[in-house]
Amino acid sequence: MPGNNAFVRNVGRVTRHRETMSFFTRNREELIAKGIDPARVPPGQYVTERFPVLHAGVVPDVDLASWDFTVGGLVAEEKRWTWDEFSALDQGTLRADIHCVTKWSKLDTEWAGTPVRAVWDQLDVDPAATHVLVHAYHGFTANLPIDDFVRAENLFAHTYDGAPLEPEHGYPLRLVVPHLYFWKSVKWVRGFTVLDQDQPGFWERNGYHMYGDPFEEQRFWGD
Repeated sequence: MPGNNAFVRNVGRVTRHRETMSFFTRNREELIAKGIDPARVPPGQYVTERFPVLHAGVVPDVDLASWDFTVGGLVAEEKRWTWDEFSALDQGTLRADIHCVTKWSKLDTEWAGTPVRAVWDQLDVDPAATHVLVHAYHGFTANLPIDDFVRAENLFAHTYDGAPLEPEHGYPLRLVVPHLYFWKSVKWVRGFTVLDQDQPGFWERNGYHMYGDPFEEQRFWGD
């Protein structure tokens, strides 16, 4: 009977909801048992020891001999670095929790690379500038307010956990912006454009939130 089918569907939804809530509850209880403050984990996230691989498109075939990093837009002079030139810039390290929009979090990840500020401080930026659009291989882009982009901890990372980045994690260089959902930490980064207004990137044009604060659960349009 239609009524019975509707009842079964509703029971199924409630059961799945309870199973999901139970999973997240167990995940946080496991953190407490390990002496980890569960407040480090945003709402709707679970902690994993793995490093899941998620991206749009295929892993690019990178040739460091022709690789470059470029900055344009609202700057007095456009900048370009070869791989050797970029690698010679100031270096820094970062230990941070990261949070994927697909609901996994990974704690205490370790990165090394060039601080974003080391690049930014070489630019003569127009005072009207408010945002950047970060560029990567295959035309991938992501938008960030300048204040979020130039935070002291942010890196253009070439190393993860003491080893060069794996190709699927962004080799040879990826942006790491740990306080936002990790799609903003662009893999295979090649540069950025300085803008005087916000401009949606690839995932933002396809329904993701323009900002992406994990602790506010800003996953999608309207969140």
